[in-house]
Amino acid sequence: MPAPKVPVSRSDAHSWLITGPLLLLGALLSLPILLSDGDTSRPGDNQVGYALILLVLATLATPMALRFDIRRQALVTRMDDIPVILALFYLSPWLAVGVRVIAGLIWNILGARLTPHKLAFNAASHFAGIATANLIVFEFGLGSGGSPGTWLVLAAAVFAGNVVALSAIAGVMVLLQGVGQLPYFLRSSLAGFAVIGVNIVLGLVMLLTLQASKWGSLLLIALAIVLGVLYRSYAQFFRQHRSLTEMYALTRDIAATNHDGTLPDVLLARVRALLAADSATLWLPEYGRHHEVLLSARFDYPGLLDSATTPDLFRQLAMRTGNTVVAGPKSGPPELQSALQEARVKDVIVVPLRSSGVAIGTLEVAGRLGDKVVFGKDDVQLLETLSVQAGAAVENSRLVDRLQFDANHDALTGLANRRRMLEALGEAMTGRGPREVVAVLLFDVIALREVNDSLGHDAGDQVLIQVARRLRDLAPQGALVARVGGDEFAVELRTASADAAVAVADTLRAGLRDRMVIDTLTVDVDTNVGVSIYPDHGTEPEALLQRAIVATYVAKSRGIVQMFNAGLQSRSVRRVGLAADLEAALNTGELEVYFQPKVALQDRRLVGVECLARWEHPVHGQVAPPDFVSVAEHTGQLSRLNGVVLREGIRRAREWADAGRSLTVAVNISVRTLNDADFPLQVAELLDEHGVPADRIILELSEEELLRSGRGIPALRRLRDLGVQLSVDDFGAGRSSFADLSRLPVQEVKIDRTFVQGMATGASDLAIVRTVVDMARHFGLAVVAEGVESELTLGLLEDMHCDMGQGFLFSRALPYERFESWLQVQADADPTVVPAGEVRWLRAVP
Repeated sequence: MPAPKVPVSRSDAHSWLITGPLLLLGALLSLPILLSDGDTSRPGDNQVGYALILLVLATLATPMALRFDIRRQALVTRMDDIPVILALFYLSPWLAVGVRVIAGLIWNILGARLTPHKLAFNAASHFAGIATANLIVFEFGLGSGGSPGTWLVLAAAVFAGNVVALSAIAGVMVLLQGVGQLPYFLRSSLAGFAVIGVNIVLGLVMLLTLQASKWGSLLLIALAIVLGVLYRSYAQFFRQHRSLTEMYALTRDIAATNHDGTLPDVLLARVRALLAADSATLWLPEYGRHHEVLLSARFDYPGLLDSATTPDLFRQLAMRTGNTVVAGPKSGPPELQSALQEARVKDVIVVPLRSSGVAIGTLEVAGRLGDKVVFGKDDVQLLETLSVQAGAAVENSRLVDRLQFDANHDALTGLANRRRMLEALGEAMTGRGPREVVAVLLFDVIALREVNDSLGHDAGDQVLIQVARRLRDLAPQGALVARVGGDEFAVELRTASADAAVAVADTLRAGLRDRMVIDTLTVDVDTNVGVSIYPDHGTEPEALLQRAIVATYVAKSRGIVQMFNAGLQSRSVRRVGLAADLEAALNTGELEVYFQPKVALQDRRLVGVECLARWEHPVHGQVAPPDFVSVAEHTGQLSRLNGVVLREGIRRAREWADAGRSLTVAVNISVRTLNDADFPLQVAELLDEHGVPADRIILELSEEELLRSGRGIPALRRLRDLGVQLSVDDFGAGRSSFADLSRLPVQEVKIDRTFVQGMATGASDLAIVRTVVDMARHFGLAVVAEGVESELTLGLLEDMHCDMGQGFLFSRALPYERFESWLQVQADADPTVVPAGEVRWLRAVP
C-alpha cells in the first residue's frame, strides 16, 4: 500500500520565484504606454490633488477585506477596487500605479506588518495588476464618465487586474504548498469574484456621482462610511456563516462516524480547518480499560500523528482547573508564554472535554495560520462550543464501545463470550493457512457446583476467575480464550495438526490443576477436556463448538483429553433422545433393578447385594448405565432415579429378611441427592414403611464427590445418626487419603475395580490394594474389593484379610428372578460337603 502523500511545504523565501516575474510582467505591460506618443493625461486640473485624495481613500479601503485561509496562505478580497476605478479615470497611468502600490505598501507595513518576502510579493502583485488595468484603458480609451463604453473599459480593466493578482497568488500557493491546494483555492476565489463585481458597480456609481456634481463627494464620503460598516458586517456574517456551516458538517460527520472508529480523524480535521490552526489535538487520559489517547491533525500531514505540539503543561492545567487555557505572544501568564517559546509554538487554546460535569480529556488547537494572525476571543468561544459536541461524541463512542465489549465478553471473567467465540471461529476458518487446522479446546471445570454449595457462590466465582486467568496466561499467542457456559471455557487456535491441538490441551489442563487459594481455603480444580478441529469435525462454527462439548462429556468418564469422533456424536444424539424417554420410564416402571452379590471372603458367605439400575429401551435396546445416569443428571431426574433404586432395594431387603436372609442392600447415590435436606427424612420413611433396620442399608458415594460434598456433610451425619451405613465407592481412583476420610462419617470403602483386576499381574496394583486394606483396618473401616474375576485374585485378597469381595467370579448383576435362582442354587448345596450358606462361585449363574 503506498504511503500517504505529504503536502509540499517550502519557506516563504521561494516566493521570489514569482515576485521577480511579476515585476517583469508589470514593466512589460507598462512599456507600450511609456513608448507611446499619444496623450495619456486624464480629466482634472489638479492631478496631484486627486492622487493624494485617492491615496487616502485607497489606504482606508485596504483594511476592509474578506479573508479566505488556505493552509498557511490567505486569499484576501478588499474594497480597494473602488479607488482603483477612480484612479484609472482621473489619474495618469503613472500616478495610478503610484497610488495603487503605495496604498498597498502603507497597509502592509503599518497594518499587516508582513515579512519582506510577502511585502515584496504584494507590491509586485499590485504593480502587475494596475499595469494590466492601465494597458486596457490605454488601448481602448475612455470617454465621458456617463458613457457605457467607459464603464465597460473600466470594469474590464479592474477585472483583468484582479485576475493577474489572483493568478500570482495561485502561483505562489502551488510553489510553496504544491498543486494539491489549487482546487480549494479556486473554489474560494469564486466568492472573491462576486465581491469584485460589487466593488466595480459601486466604483462606477461613485464615478457617475462625481461627474454629476462636485458636491456629490460629500454624499460619497457618507456612502463610503456606510459601505465600510456594511462591508465589515458582511465580512463578520460571512465568517459566522462559514463557522455555522462547518459546525453543522462536523455534527453530521460525528453522528455518522461515532460507531466506526473514525471519530478522531473527522473531529480533528474539521476543528483544525475551522480554526485555521497549524494543528488540532485530542487528548484522553487512561480511564478504566481505555488506554491513553493522544492524536493530532497537522496541516502538513494527511493522517493523524500520535504526538502534539501543545506543551503538556497546558493540558494538565486545563484538567486540573477545568477551565480553558489560552496563551499567545502577548497573552497568558509568563510561564505559559515561556513554555510556548520552548516548544516553538505561536499560540495555543486548550479546552477541557466534559462528560456529566467531569473533565475527561482536552481538545486543543495550536499555531494560528498566518504570520501576523493569532487566536482571538471568537476562536476561544468557537472551540468551547465544539468541545461540547466533542465531549458528548467521545462519551457516546466509549458507551458504544462498552456496549459492544459487553455484547462480546463475559462480565465475570472478562473473556470473550460464546457469541464472540463463534465469530472468531468463523474468521479463523476463513483465514487459516493451507497446512493448518482450526481447533476448539473445551474445558469443563469439574465439581464447580460442589464448590458453590460448600463454599458459596462467591468462592465459585473466584474459581472461575482464576481458571480464566490461567487459561489466558497459558494459551498460545494468537489463541482466543472464551467462557462459553457456566463452567465451560473454550480456546480457539490455529495449529499444525490434531495431535498438536491435543498436546496444547494437555498442557493447559496440567496448568489448571495447580491448587487455587480462595480466601484462606485451598481448592483443587480439574477439568474435562474435549477437542474438535476444522475441517475434519465440522464446517460451521456452531457445529464445531457443539462437537467439542460432546467430546467433553465423554472425557468425564475416561479422564483424558478426548478428541471428537463420529461415534461420539451418535452417542450424544442418542442421549438427547433418551431424555424424554427416561422420564416416561421412571413414571411407568420400565427401569429394572439388578442385584450383584457381596461375599464375605473369609467364609464365602453371602452378606449383601448392590442394587444397580438397568434400562431396556423399546427402540434402542439395553441402554448403558453411564448413558442414562448422565441424562438423568443433566435433566434433573437423578434424585428420582436414586429414589426408584433405593425403594426397590429396601423392599427386597424386607422380603429377604422375611425369608430368613439378613442381607445388606447397597445403593449408589449422588452427592446432589444429599443437597436435598429432606433426603434423610425420605430414607427414614422408607425404612419405617417396610420395617427394615437402618443398618441394613448402605449408601455408596463416589470418592471424588464425597470429598467435595461440603453442604452434604450434615445430611451424611443425619443418615449416620439414623443408623444408615455409608460407603466410599471407587476408592483409589481419586486423590483422597484416609486422613480425608477420617473427617467423614463413613464405615466402608470399596477399592476401585481397576486396582483389583490388575493386582494379580501388576506389583504396583497389588501394593495399592494391600495398603488400602491395611489402612482401612487401622481406621476401623470395612473393605470391599470390586472386580474379583479370578481365583488367583480371590486368593490374594483372602491372604490380605480383605473383608468382602464383589465381581463376576461370584456373579454378575442379575434381575430379581435370576438372582433368586442363584440364591437357591447356593442354598441347595450339600451340607455334608459345603457349609450351609456358603457361596460356591463355580456354580454361579452366568
